[in-house]
Amino acid sequence: MPAMATNLNKHGAAVQLHRELLVGSIVSVKNKRGIEVSARVISQMVARHGVPTYAIEFVEQDDKARDFWGISFPSVN
Repeated sequence: MPAMATNLNKHGAAVQLHRELLVGSIVSVKNKRGIEVSARVISQMVARHGVPTYAIEFVEQDDKARDFWGISFPSVN
């Protein structure tokens, strides 16, 4: 199902999609480059323009998850 990710971070994102998700459930997320990872629905946020928005976090913090967005995040020192 198509979705739009916003507020990207190295652990997950906020995702808008036209479907109800249960907080705590595990979903499969696939990007346009074909990389697929599992993510946990952490919370339901305020709907934007009537579209439900959810906070998700990657289940595994492996190389696939680190490279999922195709961008580099600054390290925390």
